[in-house]
Amino acid sequence: MILQEAHQLLLQNLFSIYDDREARNIADIITEYITGFAGSARMLNKNNMLSNIQESTYNDSIKRLLQHEPVQYITGIAWFYKYPFYVNKDVLIPRPETEELVEHIVKENIGKNISIIDIGTGSGCIAISLKKNVSGGLVSAIDVSIDALTVAKRNATELDANIHFIQQDFLQEGLWNTLDMYDVIVSNPPYIKYIEKEEMNNNVLQYEPHLALFVENEDALLFYRKTALFGKTHLNTNGSIWMEINETLGKETKELFEGFGYSTVLYKDLQGKDRMIKAVLG
Repeated sequence: MILQEAHQLLLQNLFSIYDDREARNIADIITEYITGFAGSARMLNKNNMLSNIQESTYNDSIKRLLQHEPVQYITGIAWFYKYPFYVNKDVLIPRPETEELVEHIVKENIGKNISIIDIGTGSGCIAISLKKNVSGGLVSAIDVSIDALTVAKRNATELDANIHFIQQDFLQEGLWNTLDMYDVIVSNPPYIKYIEKEEMNNNVLQYEPHLALFVENEDALLFYRKTALFGKTHLNTNGSIWMEINETLGKETKELFEGFGYSTVLYKDLQGKDRMIKAVLG
């Protein structure tokens, strides 16, 4: 099979489950992953004969995509804040909304010698991006999952970012005395209520780790309450908390932090939805 035929076969299969634009984008990612050819290079080499291994990888990729497996788990790469992060099923695939959160923190703190902790680091995308774009200071990253930390450590090594990783269940307040004081506390915690599962796509529900996605319906703001409490004893003077939030709970999240004595600002994402909160003591 030649490259053009393989690419067209991939597209035809993707059109059955994705819209035209997304299907073409995924097909381009898979083709570059398998052959190394992207854009004009693919067209120039469209008549190249695929090796047996390449053809087999195309067929395997089609099978996995038709089962709604995210393309990032197939290639093992998710781009975030201009960096390629290794991902697997132990971590969430980084989202553009989280890039917006990082951008807010970078703009406010670039050039400052600050200490940062990323709570629930997953792939390490937030902690690593902040380390590489905010000058100086210690960046720590905590996660309850040993498997997630394995991924994060690999990314830190490959992207040359010096991160202090900690395996700990953040919800256990008795362990907080092992943690330091910080200028910035950041987190993209589980915030999707289980009752919202029906609204989610199969590629998320079937493949991404539920531990990092969902929170009990009866206590949807659990991680925000714990983080607000943690900040009372672990934020340096003029320090700030930055968190991604459930778009339907902006008002409730704001009121929670203000109840702990924080002043707050809600930020909308590019879709105009409440997506981030900044909280400062005093």
